[in-house]
Amino acid sequence: MADTIRKVSYFKVMAANKAGEGARLLGALKDAGVNLLAFSGFPAGKRAQMDFIPEDGLAFQQAVRRAGIKVGTGKAVFLVQGEDRSGALAEILSKLAAAKVNVIALDGVSAAAGRYGAIFWVKPKDVAKAARLLWAV
Repeated sequence: MADTIRKVSYFKVMAANKAGEGARLLGALKDAGVNLLAFSGFPAGKRAQMDFIPEDGLAFQQAVRRAGIKVGTGKAVFLVQGEDRSGALAEILSKLAAAKVNVIALDGVSAAAGRYGAIFWVKPKDVAKAARLLWAV
């Protein structure tokens, strides 16, 4: 089975870098029935940055507004899902590198049952080019 690569939207939330903040935000989304394709969180200075990649961007935006969570506008990220194999991400990164598209961040994970997933970001000026190169939809 071939990898699927999709261009999707992510939404950045800046929050307090303290115990329980991620649980609070994820709990609000759970209560609203919002399904996430991916989530990434990390420290950013004295705060924390959380990147939410929802299945339904509109439902996500409505849920965070109701919960009083300040969120940025949606931006492009690529979601990769496929059969786990040695070099899976190397194939994708090599194709981008050959076209001089710089990947500025990437998170990959094994999903068990022989599957893997990844999210990666490119500069806004390179989004359309990366999508064309990878047949992203």
